[in-house]
Formats: sequence, structure tokens, C-alpha cells
Amino acid sequence: MSEFDLIRRYFTRPAPNSLLGVGDDAALVQTSPGNVLAVSSDMLVCGTHFLANTDAFSLGHKTLAVNLSDMAAMGATPRWATLAIALPEADEAWLAQFSAGFFALAERHGTELIGGDTTKGPLNLCVTIFGEVPAHLALRRSGAKMGDEIWVSGCLGDAALALAHLQGRIVLAEAALAATLPALHQPQPRVELGLALRGIASSAIDISDGLLGDLGHILEASNVAAQLDFAALPISVTLRGFLSNPSAARYILCGGDDYELCFTAPVAMHGQILSIAARLALPLTSIGKITAGSGCVVQDAFANPLTMESSGYDHFR
Repeated sequence: MSEFDLIRRYFTRPAPNSLLGVGDDAALVQTSPGNVLAVSSDMLVCGTHFLANTDAFSLGHKTLAVNLSDMAAMGATPRWATLAIALPEADEAWLAQFSAGFFALAERHGTELIGGDTTKGPLNLCVTIFGEVPAHLALRRSGAKMGDEIWVSGCLGDAALALAHLQGRIVLAEAALAATLPALHQPQPRVELGLALRGIASSAIDISDGLLGDLGHILEASNVAAQLDFAALPISVTLRGFLSNPSAARYILCGGDDYELCFTAPVAMHGQILSIAARLALPLTSIGKITAGSGCVVQDAFANPLTMESSGYDHFR
């Protein structure tokens, strides 16, 4: 199978919302009047972002999900994506499952694959995603204000817990592993939440490298500090049963791969945010507040500060 056969068979789909999609030297898209284009790229490298034996369908899902999560953090509607993929070989069974996972999520969020690149090499997946958002409604990292509440969606730490098991650092019971693996392999990008937070959230970011590290980007961009209540952090029943483990706090605060949204909002928006949670059937939890100064303090149930060795994942540390 040639490179071009591979593209035609597994990655060419109708793209009715673009002027020109897969198959030419570049794609052509027409953005909607009054909107700005939100663009983000994410790369997944075998051995760094996923294990070599990761299920191909799940990997296809996650390859797009991490990019959709970036759109969610901007309050943008995802529209188009390109995929650059390096493959050790043209394994048709693997490609069929990978593309099925990718396009199942793409169709759910109305995202068209309009181009990219393929080459032979160590497994490497890179998506560039394009979304639209009215300029005055785009969510940014730089809008947090003193007194704002800090919120997170969903639960934290399950993906880090599952990864620790797969890497042999801990041993989970079969039921616990089954409960946490979906968070690692098939994260659910909070696109609908991002759209609902337009005009409500003062800042937002997706949690890819750990709550403390990613919230830290908001604090730095907004020139503020934060105080978090560890007891308020939303965790699953599975992880709650693991709290006696010394590593539990690290999985929750610094583990990464959550792909939930962390956002800030004025206290006056508290009721509206709870209404959004009910409408989307998505837990949204207030976990702390924005304060003056710099840095982030995490308090335990007795108001004592917790000390963490690191704030989140860093590729070069």
C-alpha cells in the first residue's frame, strides 16, 4: 500500500465546511464573519505520551481529544484539523482502528480532517486544530481577578493512577484499573463546557500537565496567586480509596492527562456555573479562590499547607 493509498483509504473524508480538504497542497477554509480563528498543535510521541501497546482505537480518540481540549479552554468551536503521522509500517488493521477512533470523536464535535502528512518512522502523531470564537468571548489565561473562585470540571487523578499501574509503579486491582483506564486512554474534551463559559469565566486552561502546573500558567498570566482546598478537589471513588498511599496527592495535583478544564469566575457567577453543570450533566467543583501575590498554596483539611516536589509534568525536567 502506497502513502497515497493509505491517505485515501483511512484519512480522506468529506469536508463540506471547507473550500478544499484532503488531497491538494494546502487546505482552504472560510471562517465565519465576526469570528477569530483559534489554532493549536499537539504532538503525541510513542514512549513519551503513550505506551507502544496502547489500543489503536483509543489512541485515535486521544490524538484528537487533546487538541479538542485546547479548543474547549479557549471557548472555541472546533472546525478543522490536520494530522501529521509517522508510522513504523503501514499496518492496515491498526490504521483501521486508529482512524475509526479519530473520526468517531471528530464527527461528535463537527471537526473535519482537511489535510496533514504521512511518513515512515517511529510512531508519532501530531494534530493541528482550528476553531472559531468571537474575539470578545474568547477565554484566556490572563483574566483571573482577586476574589474569583477557582473551578474544575469532572474528576482529577484517575489518568495518573492508571498510568502508574501500567508503568509498574503501583498495582491496582482489576476493577480499579478498569475504572481508571478510560480517563487515560479516552479523555472526554469539555468542548460544550468551554462554549457555555463564554462571558462567565474570567480565565481558563485545560489540565494536561497537572492541576498545579496548569493553574500556575493562569496565575502567572494574570499576575495573581491562588489558595486551594485539597479536601474540595473532585476525585473518583476509586482514587478516594487510594488516599492513604503517599503518592495520592501527587496524582491528584500534579499527575496530568486529566484533560478537564480549570477556570476562574467571579463569585457572582456561582449560581450560573452550577446551572451549567446541571444542564451538561457534568460535575463542576469550586476548589479555591484567587488571591493577591504570586504562587499557589494548597491547604489540607486542617488549613496546613501541603508541599509538593513538583507542580506538574515537564518534558525536560
